[in-house]
Amino acid sequence: MIVEYGNPNASVELIQMVDDHDLEGMESEVLEIRKRTGAEFHLTAFRIQDWNTDLSPWPAPAVFGKINFGDGAQDTLSKVLKYCTDKDKTYIIGGYSLAGLFSLWAVYQTDVFSGAAAASPSVWFPGFVEYMRANEIHTECVYLSLGDQEEKTRNPVMATVGVRMKEAHDLLEQRKIRTVLEWNPGNHFKDSEIRTAKAFARVMRGCGMKEERGL
Repeated sequence: MIVEYGNPNASVELIQMVDDHDLEGMESEVLEIRKRTGAEFHLTAFRIQDWNTDLSPWPAPAVFGKINFGDGAQDTLSKVLKYCTDKDKTYIIGGYSLAGLFSLWAVYQTDVFSGAAAASPSVWFPGFVEYMRANEIHTECVYLSLGDQEEKTRNPVMATVGVRMKEAHDLLEQRKIRTVLEWNPGNHFKDSEIRTAKAFARVMRGCGMKEERGL
């Protein structure tokens, strides 16, 4: 399922992978992006059926619950790219949590996207920062964010998210990518639609080159 928001004739096209929870907050997210940018844009939201499979770049064991991660990201990206063929548009991919990780992974696969808006991305995902280190990124701007309480968890894999996020940010800076790491107050489940809107808005305006806390 695909849900569209904003002006279909706008030159900026935002691409986002979503679940049902995300869809509940999409109107608020779109209003927040508009408030922060004052710019016309069109947002295409792709409803993901199997979150752990369709957004995962490679198989990995479950880190919470019993559902393992699959390797469906390539198929998902192939479907998304069919909607990104207008050479007159600027495409920005983004999302929250595992969708944020997918967005970050996607800009290592293709140069279609001018930026990646990765809000609280799951960079704890096994092997992901190592993948970033070993491969070339194909975008100009990356926004990263994390809640300042997210790494305070008993789950040993997810507890690495703060360290991994800093490693990812440092790596992007070393590669001379325009990037910003923003720390939001709260845990992973706080204000996801606002955090995602901030991510898209920041990439639309162009990423800064400093770490920002508590904004």
